[in-house]
Amino acid sequence: MARAAFIMDKIMHRIGLHGKSFIPMIMGFGCNVPAVMATRTIESRRSRLITMFIIPFMSCTGRLPLYILMAGVFFPRYASLVLLGLYGLGIFVAVCSANIIGRFIKEEDQPFVMELPPYRIPTAKSVFRHTWEKGKQYLHKMSGIILVCSIIIWFLGYFPRHDSYTSAAEQQENSYIGYIGKAIEPIFKPLGFDWKMSVSLLTGMAAKEVVVSTLSVLYTGNADDDSQALSERLKQDRNAEGNLVFTPLIAISLMLFVLIYFPCIATISAIVNESGSWKWGIFVIIYTCVLAWIVSFIVYQTGNFFVGLFS
Repeated sequence: MARAAFIMDKIMHRIGLHGKSFIPMIMGFGCNVPAVMATRTIESRRSRLITMFIIPFMSCTGRLPLYILMAGVFFPRYASLVLLGLYGLGIFVAVCSANIIGRFIKEEDQPFVMELPPYRIPTAKSVFRHTWEKGKQYLHKMSGIILVCSIIIWFLGYFPRHDSYTSAAEQQENSYIGYIGKAIEPIFKPLGFDWKMSVSLLTGMAAKEVVVSTLSVLYTGNADDDSQALSERLKQDRNAEGNLVFTPLIAISLMLFVLIYFPCIATISAIVNESGSWKWGIFVIIYTCVLAWIVSFIVYQTGNFFVGLFS
């Protein structure tokens, strides 16, 4: 990893970072939380902050279920290219954001100095010890806030409870989170999203894996239904006006929004812990959500314009 950081140093300098930022960014494709925690190896506070801010744009595995679902349903012949494009776009957004954010962080940077240790074959004992220590540290820091947020989201989606509801979808629609989704629907309407998608984005704030299960509950009435049942519903579901709720353009808009917006509660908590201030966590929340809205708005409205032009 030290040699990878050294080799990437020249490239990373072009976006105002050091080679050490490359390792946390690569880790971000697995999970953003340990990636943020890995930035503590960067001596420069300026580079460390910028790296933390752009890690959420690395597509973690939690986003993959939605990508695979949407690409498989609406772009079956080009699903691999769609996934590659999303990963590439995330990297592009991260690079652009690093250049923009770097202009506003005036803290003094430090020169890049790194010792290149000799190659060694890792022993089973050292691998187990480090894995155990880092895993315990992750669970200790993140499990509490994940549990609390999961309970809150469950409460909002489960109450008020009435025996008159005949399905889980009806229960979700008349729950507190359903009311919230309908209240914020006008904000997401310009992006092509209905209240159900708005609710799934809200639940996705706890963990991105929840987005697909929420869509499954709202569109099929059962979170345990297989992907085939959900795929059919997404292709056939229509709104009150008789128009399809999901189209390829809306699917692209939704995938882009999930790619860019609020990473997850655990990632924000990690950013707050590593930066030492809530203001940086709040900044990431506002920046990612606003940027996601703008990107999805431009894509959806531009696509609608050309569809209307050639139809």
